[in-house]
Amino acid sequence: MKTHHYIFLSTIAFIVLFYNENVGLNLGILGVLYSILTLIKTPDRNRSKTFFLLFATSILSSLAFAWFGDFSSFLALVVSLLLLSFRSKNKRLKSLLLIPVFIVNGFTFICRIFSFDDWLPKRNMSGVWQKMLAFVGIPLILISVFFGVYSMGSDHFAGFFTDFQLDVNVWQLLCISVLGFFIAFNYWNYYVEKMIYKQNHILSNDFQDQNKIQKPTYSFLDLNTERMSGVISFFSLNILLLFFIITFNYEQFYETIKTPSQLSEETHERVGAVIVSIIMAILVIMFYFKSNFNFDPKAGLLKNLVKIWIALNAVLVISAMLKNTEYIVNLGFTYKRLGVYAFLILSLIGLTLTFVKIQRQKTNAFLFNSMSWCFYGMVLVCSFINWGGIITSQNMKRPDFVVDYHVNSINFNEKYLLKYAEEKKDIDLKKQVLEKSKLGISSTFLSKVFYYETIQK
Repeated sequence: MKTHHYIFLSTIAFIVLFYNENVGLNLGILGVLYSILTLIKTPDRNRSKTFFLLFATSILSSLAFAWFGDFSSFLALVVSLLLLSFRSKNKRLKSLLLIPVFIVNGFTFICRIFSFDDWLPKRNMSGVWQKMLAFVGIPLILISVFFGVYSMGSDHFAGFFTDFQLDVNVWQLLCISVLGFFIAFNYWNYYVEKMIYKQNHILSNDFQDQNKIQKPTYSFLDLNTERMSGVISFFSLNILLLFFIITFNYEQFYETIKTPSQLSEETHERVGAVIVSIIMAILVIMFYFKSNFNFDPKAGLLKNLVKIWIALNAVLVISAMLKNTEYIVNLGFTYKRLGVYAFLILSLIGLTLTFVKIQRQKTNAFLFNSMSWCFYGMVLVCSFINWGGIITSQNMKRPDFVVDYHVNSINFNEKYLLKYAEEKKDIDLKKQVLEKSKLGISSTFLSKVFYYETIQK
């Protein structure tokens, strides 16, 4: 099949799956369809290990959305498919370039549609298909568009056609067709600008030969002075950070907290300070080790001081994790408290990758490339796991379990709440939970979210 076949097939599938339907199982099916078609369309030379890994995550994230239908699984599905499409055509381009590529293609969509020679077959079509396109396809598209425009300008005109009692929602069909075509066209026929290709070397993980030459960064500082500046800076920062860790842990674990609200406020403030501190620490290291210091034979002391600073920052992150754990033990699980763990884990990964950058003499782009994949992995994990169920199942064990909070603010926990209602013989709670679960049940198959279907069994 050619590119235009994939575009039209995907558009038709989108219309069939989403006409008169809500978003649910249909998006999961569409994700699987796009994944399989991408696998079929991708030439063997681009079928790398990364490509097959992305194919697997695209299928899994599609299944995750069919099961949960929430934002995290939606985000995982979209990112997985975009990465899969990008990798299927561009084996060597860095994945971070995916963002500008699809933004540019979204804005240039209208212009690229009318470049028919770029996506429609250049050879002459057979007589039948030629007549179908000329006599049916193009007039039907024009009539549909102008019908919508005229209907907006005249109620009588719109009413004249609605009197025929056609069981077709023209506006919905038109919008779904346009949206389906927009998605399919940009997925199968995106274009990478030459300017973006030229920027690929900037995101290389390894230094080029010209970056290994020993020369000062600034004209007003010679190399020895700049190196000594770094030594003094990191020695001072290590001393400062050491004192901060001592005071930070003293305030966290030895000072008496008066109320739970104070504990909550102070924990979030301190975790926020830790995360900002880690980001700034990595930026400072990136500033000093952006080029020649990675290969400076006299920079051994500077590198050791940087590694000590990375280790001290890791201690700071672990301290924040322990405080968050104490916070959960005292007050229970919430989405935000689990989110704190996610951010702190990403911070630890960032510090580890920074250590690898220094040890293996990698570019600053190495950090961005690696962290983008780590963030993607975090999104995948979040989409596969029922965090709401974990929160409720753990908090149910507490004597201060707040039922209303878990009914109104936590998702995908109905099974555990029904179990809790059975144990407590709380008929009102059981009715409330069943009413809540009914909101997620669809009368049509394609709009179903499978998680809610299992509650009724």
